[in-house]
Amino acid sequence: MDYQMLVLDLDGTLTNSRKELTEPTKQALIEIQEEGKKVVLASGRPINGIVPLAEKLNLSKYGGYMLSFNGARITQCSTGEIIYNRTLPADVIAPIYEITSTYPGLDILTYDGNQILSGIASNEYTEKESFINKMEIVQVPDFVSRLTFPVNKLLIAGEPSILEELMPHLQQKFHKLLNIYRSEPFFLEIMPQNIDKAYSLQKLLNSIGLTADSMICCGDGFNDISMIEYAGLGVAMENAQPIVKETADFITKSNDEDGILHVINTFLR
Repeated sequence: MDYQMLVLDLDGTLTNSRKELTEPTKQALIEIQEEGKKVVLASGRPINGIVPLAEKLNLSKYGGYMLSFNGARITQCSTGEIIYNRTLPADVIAPIYEITSTYPGLDILTYDGNQILSGIASNEYTEKESFINKMEIVQVPDFVSRLTFPVNKLLIAGEPSILEELMPHLQQKFHKLLNIYRSEPFFLEIMPQNIDKAYSLQKLLNSIGLTADSMICCGDGFNDISMIEYAGLGVAMENAQPIVKETADFITKSNDEDGILHVINTFLR
């Protein structure tokens, strides 16, 4: 198959355990772009958490794309044009905040420019989100009133056992309005309805005249399952969650063994 597009999750997929992009993988990604392949970075990260990697890979030069907030926003790197954007209904923020605040030790987050807004109290998982995105945490005294701008995503961070209790409560209350799932055991994603990576990739493919058969999607986490199933070739990292591996067509090496380089050498050379 002549694959034309390579879609990459970031954390646990493109970057290694130290959140680094290795030089061999970087060079291979630049080379396939020089040959006309499109590279898409598809992540739950906010846009400012993706931009540094997009710049390292010269996506603006080669016409690549960024899917941020698990696909709630699609950005064309060459022009900066936002070609797709979905936000949360404004009236769900207050009840989500109120419910979350009744569970011990949780924090609720969103993003404003280069800042992570923490709505309850920063915890070790808030700090993890800050480290991943290289964005500062700002404690917000009145979280709901502070969110006067359109919000693509809320993130609830905390102990996995507590999130396991909270998730069905929120899913039941907002099942007709929101897409709610865990991207990691310690992160609960609150997204607009029907938004996931596969849905947004379909929008992108339609806009540029490609089909899913021409696309390779690589990932390791729960929020990558939809795009791995949708792609012409769905790839799971060796370090992926077991359920992710079960859905994949191919299992590559781990993110600490240049697994994306292995995909490029196997299917795109």
